Parts: sequence; C-alpha cells; structure tokens
Amino acid sequence: MDRILAETYPDAAAELDFTNPFECLVVTVVSAQTTDRRVNAASPALFAAYPTPEAMAAAPREHLEQLLGPLGFFRAKTDSVLKLSQALVENHDGEVPRTLEELVKLPGVGRKTANVVLGNAFGLPGITVDTHFGRLARRFGWTEETDPVKVELAVAALFPKRDWTMLSHHLIWHGRRRCHAKKPACGACPLARLCPSYGTGPTDPEVAEKLVTTQGPA
Repeated sequence: MDRILAETYPDAAAELDFTNPFECLVVTVVSAQTTDRRVNAASPALFAAYPTPEAMAAAPREHLEQLLGPLGFFRAKTDSVLKLSQALVENHDGEVPRTLEELVKLPGVGRKTANVVLGNAFGLPGITVDTHFGRLARRFGWTEETDPVKVELAVAALFPKRDWTMLSHHLIWHGRRRCHAKKPACGACPLARLCPSYGTGPTDPEVAEKLVTTQGPA
C-alpha cells in the first residue's frame, strides 16, 4: 500500500515551509488548529524579524502576537514560541536537539511535532501521527488504536524504520487529497483493491474523481 502511495504522490513532502531545524520546529508548533497555507503566509515575516532562538526569545510579546495573529489562538502560540525559544537558548545553546527524548521536553512540543522535526529537519526516521495519519491507519486496518502514541507504535512495528518519514508524508497527502474524513474518494483511489474500508465513500469513478483535490485543505 505504501509503495502504491509513493507512486501516486511522488512529490510528497512536508507542506510547511522552513529552511532550518529552528524554523521547522516553530512552524510545526504554530500550525496547530490552522492550515499550512496560513502558516506559510505568516512565517516569512516572523523569521525575518526573529531568525534565531536568541532573537525570538527576546522578542516583544506584542509584536509576536501581531505576527501570529492570522493563525488564530495567537496568545497561546506566542506563549509557546517564547517559552520554546527560551528553552533552546537556556538548555541547548540555541540549537534544536536531535533526539525524540530531548525534543518532547521542550515547551509545547509533543511526539507529533518532535517526529516532524526529526524526519524533515534532520533526516532521522519519525512517524507523524496527525488526524489524517490516524484516520487512514485505522481505515487500512493497520491498527484499531485511537491514541496517537499507540497508533505511532503500532504502525512503527509494521514498517522498516527507514520508511517512517516518507510513510507519514504518503498517508497525510492521501488523507488530504483523496481519503477525506467524511466522504473519501473510494472510486478514484489507487488502494481500492487493497483497502478493507473500500466503499466508505462513493465508488462511482466519476463521482469520486470530483472529490479528489490537488492539494491539502486551504
């Protein structure tokens, strides 16, 4: 199934824009409850003003709130990036740590964010269990777990470690483009013959094709 998804989405990758591990960490933290496109629109001004943990840790709260305002929950997100940046400066000499154990100790960083950073900023294997990944893992019959950590561990046991990061991209892209939560495009799905949940959505090819999107939600 993963091989088929890899052929279907050869360009699958992180849809958040970043140029270094610090930016990857920050954009992932502030992407909660908003869209990647909104984060990508806001992040250039954020990092132009505060390009390093040291700069962001010393940023005026009011200016950060202004920059993060378009993302919603901006006060909580301002708290997160300030505390996160301060922790990087105070405990890691301004460097983003490269292990899951150290990353999850940072303020506002859970396993999902840590695995995004490991896989996409450092090239280290990590499974990112967002809502799409969890939904598809259950639809595919890979696990019945609903807790993200249990989903991560169950799926990790099925795949070689080297595949974890790209597997995450494949499922997330498929979940955003075809295997939607409410009405999956079953009739236009490359996994139709292998999926135990085939028929959850429309199976008529023409009807299903209209549900397919070329990119994730706005």
